[in-house]
Amino acid sequence: MSEQKHQVPTEIRYDKESRTLTLSYEDGKSWVYTAEYLRVHSPSAEVRGHAPGEEILQVGKEDVVIEKIEPVGRYAVSLKFDDGHDTGIYSWDWLYQLGEKMDEYWSDYLSRLDAEGIERMTTAERLAT
Repeated sequence: MSEQKHQVPTEIRYDKESRTLTLSYEDGKSWVYTAEYLRVHSPSAEVRGHAPGEEILQVGKEDVVIEKIEPVGRYAVSLKFDDGHDTGIYSWDWLYQLGEKMDEYWSDYLSRLDAEGIERMTTAERLAT
């Protein structure tokens, strides 16, 4: 039986201005995650629930900022967001999956918002209305 190799980032870079986290991997893959994307896909029970079907749709996270990134052992990071959310532990495997399936997961999120009749708006758009 072969062991599955865990993908550990070789580079982690957060850009406060664009609110993006870039992770690069040894296999050559690299993804740029928005803070909003990471926040709405937090692995925490607050977002995912305690069982399938208990997920809680996250809304109003368009302008969220990552305030702090802390290592959790050798297997994950904890992300602290400016909306107070700080309970998700993002394993390297979860972050890799979020990168690989970014288009699918983002499309699903937008569809769920649409189904609930919720529009995404940036601060500038909200102030202009």
